Amino acid sequence: MKIAIFGQYYQSDTEEIVEKVLQILLENKVFVIIEKKFKQNIKTELKEKCNSYSSHEELEHDIDVLISIGGDGTILRAVTYVRDKNIPIVGINAGRLGFLATVQIKSIEPFLHRILARDYSISKRSLLSLSCTPKNPDLVDLNFALNEITVSRKDTTSMITIETYLNGEYLTSYWADGLIISTPTGSTGYSLSCGGPVLTPNVNSLVITPIAPHNLNARPLVIPDDTEITLKVSGREEQYLVSLDSRITSVTNETLLKIEKTSFEINMVAFNEEGFLKTIRKKLLWGEDRRN
Repeated sequence: MKIAIFGQYYQSDTEEIVEKVLQILLENKVFVIIEKKFKQNIKTELKEKCNSYSSHEELEHDIDVLISIGGDGTILRAVTYVRDKNIPIVGINAGRLGFLATVQIKSIEPFLHRILARDYSISKRSLLSLSCTPKNPDLVDLNFALNEITVSRKDTTSMITIETYLNGEYLTSYWADGLIISTPTGSTGYSLSCGGPVLTPNVNSLVITPIAPHNLNARPLVIPDDTEITLKVSGREEQYLVSLDSRITSVTNETLLKIEKTSFEINMVAFNEEGFLKTIRKKLLWGEDRRN
């Protein structure tokens, strides 16, 4: 079995996690490959028994599972390495909330043995891609997002105007601090904090959520995920910000943004014990009211 390991950063409180993961995998004669920068920061000597990779191209298609050690942000970064290679991703939560990184520290050993026995299911997650006219060099290679694509104001306290079209038909112009286009996976993130709905991961929908809209009747909108979304942004400043998950760039006013679902999906490892409904119940404290 071949397993890749990724960590966006390394902190002392994750050292025990890394040590335990490597020990179990190597004891079971697993071929382990660790992201190069993460490997350099690992202190355990067990890392010397592992290979390394540093790019999407170096991550082979025959990797059985990629283990992400960190929080949800670490998984979002891991996705940029996996892309369309169909490598299942499982997250060990060394962060805080953790909607994607569902394996808790106390459960590492039993869940790793489940992975080695291939005793898990796959939750397929859709992504969004972005193209610009004229082209933006920052959005040519890494032009996709698992959670959301967001436009927002830059260097100003003034609102921006976001002309929005669905499949070429004019929807509305949002006067707001920004606009979020979210996948079902991202519906529990930035969109939720701005008043958007929670979507279960398997629905074929997207959410358009305005950020602090100045036209107060603007509300989040759920649309089919095969919709092509076109945005044209204008404002008092010459540029505005576009973010794809945690990656951000500046775009010039009047640039046309086209957003649509990618041709590939991300495979997330799922366990019945840590399913989506249990996760939102636990993370969002549903049912914690004493009257229940």
